[in-house]
Amino acid sequence: MKIMQVIRPNRQAAGLNMQIFGWSIRFGVLLFVPLFFCFFSLCGKPVQPVKNLIVMIPDGTSIGVVSAARWYQLYNRHIEHLNLDPWLCGTVSTFCAAAPIGDSAPTTSCYMTGVPSQAGFVSTYPPVTGKEIIPLDSSMAYQPLATVLEAARILQNKATGLVVTCEFCHATPADCASHYYQRGNYKYIAPQMAYNDLDVMFGGGNNFITQDMKDYFKVNGTTLIQNDIRQFNGYSGSGKVWALFEKKEHPYDIDRDSSAIPSLEAMTRKALMQLSKNPNGFFLMVEGSTVDHAAHANDPVGCITEFLAFDKAVGAAIAFAIENGETAVVILPDHGNSGFTIGRSGCGKSSSTLEDLFGTVSQYKRTYKGIAEILKTTPADQITSVFKQYTGIDLSEQERKSLLLSKDYTQPSDYTLASEAKDMKAHVMTILNAKTCFGFTSGSHTGEEVFLAAYHPAGDVPLGFTTNVEINRYLCQALGFTTTLPELTAKIFAKHTDVLNGYSYSLDTKGEFPVLTVKKGKNTLVLRAFSSIAYLNKKPVSLGSVTVYVDRTDTFYLPSDILRRFQM
Repeated sequence: MKIMQVIRPNRQAAGLNMQIFGWSIRFGVLLFVPLFFCFFSLCGKPVQPVKNLIVMIPDGTSIGVVSAARWYQLYNRHIEHLNLDPWLCGTVSTFCAAAPIGDSAPTTSCYMTGVPSQAGFVSTYPPVTGKEIIPLDSSMAYQPLATVLEAARILQNKATGLVVTCEFCHATPADCASHYYQRGNYKYIAPQMAYNDLDVMFGGGNNFITQDMKDYFKVNGTTLIQNDIRQFNGYSGSGKVWALFEKKEHPYDIDRDSSAIPSLEAMTRKALMQLSKNPNGFFLMVEGSTVDHAAHANDPVGCITEFLAFDKAVGAAIAFAIENGETAVVILPDHGNSGFTIGRSGCGKSSSTLEDLFGTVSQYKRTYKGIAEILKTTPADQITSVFKQYTGIDLSEQERKSLLLSKDYTQPSDYTLASEAKDMKAHVMTILNAKTCFGFTSGSHTGEEVFLAAYHPAGDVPLGFTTNVEINRYLCQALGFTTTLPELTAKIFAKHTDVLNGYSYSLDTKGEFPVLTVKKGKNTLVLRAFSSIAYLNKKPVSLGSVTVYVDRTDTFYLPSDILRRFQM
């Protein structure tokens, strides 16, 4: 057996100070300024660069979910370990610029850019609020920040891919390939995902594909597969491919129709097959997106089974990495959620057996959401039998009546009370959770550290307590970047006022997308925000990176060398 080498950062040399780095401008160039954190290259064994890098994120997964999934699997399948267990190596603090608790936008953004941001910000530098727990540069506010994915494609010509179970423009995937300060503004985020020339995009979100995106896919040779699992399974081309299922997110894995929607594991395997065709290697981010949704809903079987579906994808990725010999895998949540516990007040103690704790939940054949959808159209006289079919629970008369009075039940027994009732999902959840011994402290995100697991062919993995900032540094070193992310940011996201100083230009923000027009002599260059295509004298030209417009600062961000490149 090969003995794994591990990085042991010199925390004493770091002063044990939990402070971060700042970004500053020196001589017109963005410089990375390490302050107190001891980064891998400075205080420990350097990371040997690899050809391929896979980052795997189970969204919103607290450690209690991992423990419950492990016990659930043992109880139901007699399997003692999760696929990620042999590679667990530490914990990660996933704080934001001004808060210990984050949402998916700033937390994954920090993994991708190295900068802790604030709620809702997608790979964008946060403004100074005066409540920071880290130093910030106010001149950088709302600045788009280059990501690890963008750097892998631009600097190393690697293939890039995203595999998710949410809509493709949701916060975590968006953090890898787009930039904006409002995570919910899909109008501006979705096109960036398309124009960033992803080689693979598998997930949900057909509602957010526009005709403009389809037109661009035809230009850059992307095959778009929509709600066609046969075409997805049979695809083996060498070009770029997007495969999307459902209008928004995928159903929970336990509710999923496997004949229509692929599993996260299947999408991961297909992505690895496609991306590994690039001789320069690849960067892939895989997200188990809806662990987070189940945690928000306080749905224990949803949390457990979604994480187990994610762990199957981990098994596929690790197997690929070991066989390939040139691939590193980093597995970590972006934040905690719900304070999930095995045991709660009044239920669960040291004498509780595995059967006591996991017998009931193991009979649930659907999530609360899946059961509710079935019950909403179930005749009243069959509610009790159907509920038992999917849960093993014998309803009390009071519980049965609560379901029949759900405001979205199609056959309410007393229409005068329907408007005062909860919806079916809420009633189902109340019944399911009353029968188990799992606890939840919140329906929102939580701020505890999350687990870290990693595989590296040379054993160069981070060890012990780390931070989101350190994880970014590790990812950059694992890919062997010789250009820093701040340097790339300065190159591809320069302010239009700096780039066009002394030139004649106009900025039109009245249309669907802001447009910047630059004129010099007989030449006219037109740039649309959130696109990688410009028009020089009405002819399309590729910029190689997306442009971004931020209304808060009335600033267009574009390549710093754009005028020289097009000889203007």
